[in-house]
Amino acid sequence: MPPVVILLYAVTLFVSATLVFAVQPLFTKMVLPLLGGTPAVWTTAMMFFQGLLLLGYAFAHALDRLAPGRRQALIQLAALGAGALVLPIAIGDAWRPPADADPIFWLLALLATSVGLPFFALSATAPLLQRWFAASGHARAADPYPLYGASNAGSLLALVLYPLAAEPLLQLGEQSLVWSGGYALLIALTAACALTLPRRARSSAPPPPRTALPWALRLRWGGLAFAPSTLLLGVTTFLTTDIAAVPLFWVVPLALYLLTFIVAFARTPIVSHARVVQAQPWIVLPLVLVLFWGSSTGLIEFYPVHLAAFFVTALVCHGELARTRPAVEHLTEFYLWLSIGGLLGGVFNALVAPYVFTQVIEYPLAVALALAMRPTSAPRRPLVVDLGYALVLPAVLFLLAQIEGGTEAAAGLVLIGILSAAIVLALIAFRAHPLRLGVTTGLALIVGVYFVHDQSGTLARSRNFFGTVAVVDDGLYRLLMHGTTIHGVQGRDGVERLEPLAYFTREGPLGHVFAALKERLGGARIAVTGLGAGAIACYAEPGQSWTFYEIDPAVVAIARDPRYFTLLRDCAPDAKVVLGDARQTLAEAPDAHYRLIILDAFSSDSVPVHLINREAVQLYLAKLEAGGVLVFNITNRYLDLVPVLAALATDAGLIGYVRGDQAVEPERHRYSSGWVVLSRSIVNIAGLAADPRWVALAAVRHGRLWTDDFSNVIGAFRW
Repeated sequence: MPPVVILLYAVTLFVSATLVFAVQPLFTKMVLPLLGGTPAVWTTAMMFFQGLLLLGYAFAHALDRLAPGRRQALIQLAALGAGALVLPIAIGDAWRPPADADPIFWLLALLATSVGLPFFALSATAPLLQRWFAASGHARAADPYPLYGASNAGSLLALVLYPLAAEPLLQLGEQSLVWSGGYALLIALTAACALTLPRRARSSAPPPPRTALPWALRLRWGGLAFAPSTLLLGVTTFLTTDIAAVPLFWVVPLALYLLTFIVAFARTPIVSHARVVQAQPWIVLPLVLVLFWGSSTGLIEFYPVHLAAFFVTALVCHGELARTRPAVEHLTEFYLWLSIGGLLGGVFNALVAPYVFTQVIEYPLAVALALAMRPTSAPRRPLVVDLGYALVLPAVLFLLAQIEGGTEAAAGLVLIGILSAAIVLALIAFRAHPLRLGVTTGLALIVGVYFVHDQSGTLARSRNFFGTVAVVDDGLYRLLMHGTTIHGVQGRDGVERLEPLAYFTREGPLGHVFAALKERLGGARIAVTGLGAGAIACYAEPGQSWTFYEIDPAVVAIARDPRYFTLLRDCAPDAKVVLGDARQTLAEAPDAHYRLIILDAFSSDSVPVHLINREAVQLYLAKLEAGGVLVFNITNRYLDLVPVLAALATDAGLIGYVRGDQAVEPERHRYSSGWVVLSRSIVNIAGLAADPRWVALAAVRHGRLWTDDFSNVIGAFRW
């Protein structure tokens, strides 16, 4: 068998995995304008792809059992051919989501009809091709598992290139055509791989019976796949919510996750599995301390601690999978159990955790589970003994935490040192006993999250698909927090109780807009996308009609609850609040209905691009009176949206101005902000145009226009 055969299989697996990872962001971006930016869209789509991946692996396993040899290859090629019939990927004009029903089943039907067949066929490719290589007669056929590295390398390439190359260079239609070309190439490569299979059995003797796999091993495979899967989602949620919601930061943990597969299944790993296992407790130990102390260490400087511990822990789990991988005859079942574990990890984080936990506790729990599954050569102890040892440290931590809460500062520092030393000593002592280590870590972190973190000022906390929101009282002000991003502030007493603070101050750009448009806004209808704590409502005047569009029901409940905020109640008691994605719900308003539309949905560092593109602006203009004004809050720590709006203004023939405000008084909760105003005529915004603090958008250099078919978030980064 020529050496080029292994290269053929590696390239085929590489192309297959690239297509699998590229189709997911491609299609979910296509459906975004139809259903809006609710996380349920992404969650449902990802769950669909994970479920279909499991079905593909089950199909591969069934083929391996029921249709060996070239018959198997013909069936797989037929499945790939059937998938080609629905290409290129597109959403037909007849597909419109239901207006009065839950769209989840509609979305699942759309996914199934648009990408279901090709994705299903792709999902079966990786285990089947490795099985074919094992039967090809190649010198390395006895161990096809290193080819799994080529598959994960393709996934890693797609993950990196989609936001860096495909998204900024190609429209969605062009991406779909490129993807279809890659799919055709895969069919050709798969057919070439099929030719390497022997025409008939090499021996007339019946094949030996398959050896039985113990269920304990099957379940361990599933557990070893589950732990890093839930850990991946947990660390991603934690990093992008509780430390810094930097767009595309989710790419880094996922890239590390894929890299661990490449390293673990390499023919000659760059580091031995035994060394990684030995190093894991020492690398995870700083993470446990960081998680235990919580908000006091929730800084972006601790990113390396989280990522290093995640990488090593995932590498231990995947290294164990590689070490315990079965003989070739059980290859497809091995990958089936990996898929089951991965899917259950996604289900737990996406569907269970948001309803069960008010904080991202699934992240430390995943760390504890992974530690409990560490390999060990230590003799087994009775379960009750391990649990007894494991309960000692959490009990001590709990008791000391109660003492620490009421001590003076100096004594408190001593207790902090004692608590930290106790954690360090316990984890070092238990490093050779996985169950003790895992249970101790999990319970200790639960104590940290619920009894040690400084939550004295937290009045309420809520969590759902849209993230975690909390109401915090610092003594003088009430803050509405989403992770580390402030979404609203209200003074507790005095004259600032009904003053718009944070990004919305009267002396800032938004206050200037209302002052300049005061005469034009008499008796006007005003729309605001994004409610927050309701601060913008404090600009309401008698005779005006206000409507807020808010996607998160938890935010609406908090803003309307007088125990937390009274801005909406006291400033605009008759304001209407419409729940749902702003683009979808605003479309239901009458045309030419509003005199002022304020778009306040871009300050949380994760920009809903379907609200800031050509089609969105066309919708806003349709709902705006002839002399109306659009106002965009473009305050963002990581993205520069001025060129984006400059391009949109030029495309729509609008007059636009931008103003940045750097008058920061953090102690009074007055923050820097950036705002853009757009109108059909300069007459409508003459008071702003005459002010030198407002700069004409026409003078701003802009790039390619954002549309439903194209956006470039990478290009908007503040590098």
